[in-house]
Amino acid sequence: MRGVTGTAGCGHGRGEGAEVLLVRVGGGDHQAFEELYGLISGPVFGLVRRVVRDPAQSEEVVQEVLLELWRSAGRFDPARGSALSWILTLAHRRAVDRVRSARAAGEREQREALRAGEPAFDQVTEEVEAGLEREWVRRCLRRLTDLQRQSVTLAYYDGYTYREVAERLSLPLGTVKTRMRDGLNRLRGCLGGAA
Repeated sequence: MRGVTGTAGCGHGRGEGAEVLLVRVGGGDHQAFEELYGLISGPVFGLVRRVVRDPAQSEEVVQEVLLELWRSAGRFDPARGSALSWILTLAHRRAVDRVRSARAAGEREQREALRAGEPAFDQVTEEVEAGLEREWVRRCLRRLTDLQRQSVTLAYYDGYTYREVAERLSLPLGTVKTRMRDGLNRLRGCLGGAA
């Protein structure tokens, strides 16, 4: 990820890498936390969103990750790995915990409904519908050009900004914006046919 472990500026003049910022956060430096947030928020949200799927819950998990990051930054050891890897590991654990917790809550509700003699929430139907929706999205993504698909995937599933997508694909920013806009319009049209 460009800028996460490098020295890309964060708008505060220091332009420090994530490792240095994380060490400063461990010392209680609020300014360093703001700079670090600017570097990691996209990748963290992208990872959490892929695991949790639900946008609102993903945002909650990201907030939990940021709070945990603030509290536990002092435990980061730069000798054991990169700051981004450490942060993404925290995020992945939190996201998996949220999925497991939601699954356990659903199972408890089903057991309670069975005991009470009430019709249980039809989890199988919900899972089939979610699977069909995912397949429809995959099918619509396959209808895009390679560049449109790569741009949309990097931006919406991996959390990259337009500029970062352009850098990863070695293309001008304007080209990426145009392809992404065209790709999103085509996706919207394709998915509209699924409704």
